[in-house]
Order: sequence, then structure tokens, then C-alpha cells
Amino acid sequence: MKQRVAKQRKNKIGLAPGSLVHIGDIKTAEPLVTLIEYDIDDYRETRFKTLHQGKQHQTQHETLWLNVHGLQDISILEEIGRRFKLHPLVLEDILNTDQRPKVEDYGDYVFIVAKFFEYDARGKALNADQISLVVGNNFVLSFQERPTGKFQAIRERLQANKGQTRKFGADYLCYSLLDAIVDHYFTALEYLSEETEHLESQLLIKAEVAMLGQIHNLKMDTMQIRRALWPLREVLNMLQHGEARLFKPETLIYLRDVYDHTVHVIESVEMIRDLISGMLDIYMSAMSNRLNQEMRVLTVITTIFMPLTLISSVYGMNFKHMPELDWYWGYYVVLGVMSSIAVVMSLIFWRRRWI
Repeated sequence: MKQRVAKQRKNKIGLAPGSLVHIGDIKTAEPLVTLIEYDIDDYRETRFKTLHQGKQHQTQHETLWLNVHGLQDISILEEIGRRFKLHPLVLEDILNTDQRPKVEDYGDYVFIVAKFFEYDARGKALNADQISLVVGNNFVLSFQERPTGKFQAIRERLQANKGQTRKFGADYLCYSLLDAIVDHYFTALEYLSEETEHLESQLLIKAEVAMLGQIHNLKMDTMQIRRALWPLREVLNMLQHGEARLFKPETLIYLRDVYDHTVHVIESVEMIRDLISGMLDIYMSAMSNRLNQEMRVLTVITTIFMPLTLISSVYGMNFKHMPELDWYWGYYVVLGVMSSIAVVMSLIFWRRRWI
């Protein structure tokens, strides 16, 4: 993927700032645009199959939530930017799915970038998706690379008029989306923690060469989550301190709660990171200990055969006058001496538990 992203960035060299070019993987066959309109008394959900339907639609409710799955169709982004008067640099950042989490205040709206993480237990891989949010006075725009179902609970609460989402405005809806993003970090970390503990238990039983690759993969997954969490913490810190004027005081209290959850996730990531570092030390120690044991066995074998080799080399010399060569029992005596030396040395090494 990194090579593909680098190639896409290379194709963008020389273009004017704000040029709309999709950078990243295409994760949906066709883009899907869903508009949710609601107020205290009413709820309406509309799915647009064509761009023409979206252009003809007229909104009639207080708060709008426009959600886009799939970012490969530039014309859809252009129309959304025109309808909501988004800056070209915002649209450019939405299409660049390699962004780090950040928040930017454009006066009439706030632009937020975050990351979704999902752990694939079958493939034992961590999947990352970028979520872009644009929050205005009465609207929230969310842009996702693919349908994940992570916001389904919020949609159901809106539809059933449960909780406080309908009572408050777009800023509270944005808080709900950020809260869902942070909560799903716990799910990814749960799988990551289980994999780490399982690998650690196997490592303590017997270290295998293949485990080094598994440790490296866990380390890279942890680093990926950590690189997304620290900027997200700064984003929430800025929002909870009221630096974005669109967030009302009653919503800032809830943002503080999301900030606390983010700190908790960071602490969990650091704990898993320490475990993985310890696993790497255990692996290196185990492999070094195994190598020392093998070298000790080879050394013992070599030591046992050294006097035997000396005796055989002495009687292998081509001197004419060697009395033992003419003795009838000479051959058997030499073999007996060599066998006795080997047995005695083997017993000594066995008692020392070297073999």
C-alpha cells in the first residue's frame, strides 16, 4: 500500500494547491451517500444513488448528517464542497487518506481528521481507515473509505429518538462520532492484547524463529495505533478547551469524557508496547541460551574426542621402532584405554549436567 500511495503522491507533483486527487486504496466498489435529517420531532434518512438526486434534494430539517462511503468519485466531493462552501484544501485533505489526525478551524466550520482501527483476528492484521469530519452550525459531514458499521449505533439512536442526540445540535453529533471512534480503539486493543499475551505464553514455553516475525508485526501494529492516538489526543484537547467556537459549553463536558477515554487508550497502548519490548528481550535471551546449550554440547563432544585423537595420532606415526605395535594385546589395550577415557569424561560431564 505504501508504494501505491507514494506513486499517487508522485503523480500529484506540480499540481496547484487544492487539486482533487484521491490518494489511497479504493475500498468500495461504488460510493454511497446517505443523508440523515432530524430535529426533536422528526427523522428522515435518504440514500442517493446518483449525483443528480443529490443536487435536486432540498433539506427541511434543523440538523443534517451527510455520510459518504468511498472517496474515489471526485465529482461527489466537488458537489458537496460547492453545497457546503468547503475550502479546496479541505477537500484535498479528505481525499488524502494518509493524513495524521488533526483539527482545523475555518470559522464557519471545523475540519477534523481521525483514524479508525479494526483488528482482523483471522488474518491477524490491523486495518486502518481514515475518518474525516466537517462540523458546521447545523450540519455534520463524515467521509469514510468504506462502510464499517461503526456509526450504526448512533444512527439507530437518532432513528429511535433515544438519548440526547436529537435534542442537541451538530456539535453534539460530532461528539458522538468522536466517542464512537475512540471506543472502537478499545476493541482493537483487546484483540492486540490477547495476541500479545498468547504469543508471550508460547514464547515462555519454547522460543521459535517464526515468533520473531510475529513480535515484529505486533510492534508495528502498536506503533501505528500510537502514531494515530497522540495527535487525536491533541485534537480532543483543543476541542474540550473551547478553541473551536462551534462547540457549545454543554458539549465541551462530553468532549472531556472522550479525552479521558483517549488517555486511557494511550496508557493501554504503552502497556502493550512494554510487553512487546519485553517479549523481544525474552526471545533474544531464549535464542542465546539455546545457542549456548548447543555450543556446550559440541564443546563436550570435542573435549571427549581430544585425548582419543591424541592417542590415535601417536600410534598413527610412521616410526619403525614402536614396541606396542609388535605386542599381541597392544591394539586391544589401546582401544580399552581410549574407551575408558571417553566413559570417565562422559560421566564427569554428566554429573556436572553439561550433557
